[in-house]
Amino acid sequence: MPRVRKGSARTKARKKLLREARGYYGTKSRHKQQAKVALMRAGRNAFRDRRRRKRDFRRLWITRISAACRMRGMRYSQFINGAQLAGVLLNRKMLSQLAIDDPAAFDAIAEMAKASSTAQPAKA
Repeated sequence: MPRVRKGSARTKARKKLLREARGYYGTKSRHKQQAKVALMRAGRNAFRDRRRRKRDFRRLWITRISAACRMRGMRYSQFINGAQLAGVLLNRKMLSQLAIDDPAAFDAIAEMAKASSTAQPAKA
């Protein structure tokens, strides 16, 4: 049997790799091996950061809620505990939006949280 070389398949694979690396800086967009390394790293970072983004947004919402609570004379932990005891079903994203867009509604929720946290006896 004659020896088969990868001519067209190899060219196609290289073109696909370089097409995916288009826009990268310097040799990362021009040389096959550098492009391959850069794509592996980019994929790894994208995978990691899709999960990290969820953490970052939760931290942002908690920071916003905490600032809004401090303006109303209570701590974040007291607010969240009181809101849960009062039966508030809003998540942190919605609570932070309320704190920014509708302070009057957030005031009402904060009062509910404060009332329900003081009504509950402290656990020993």
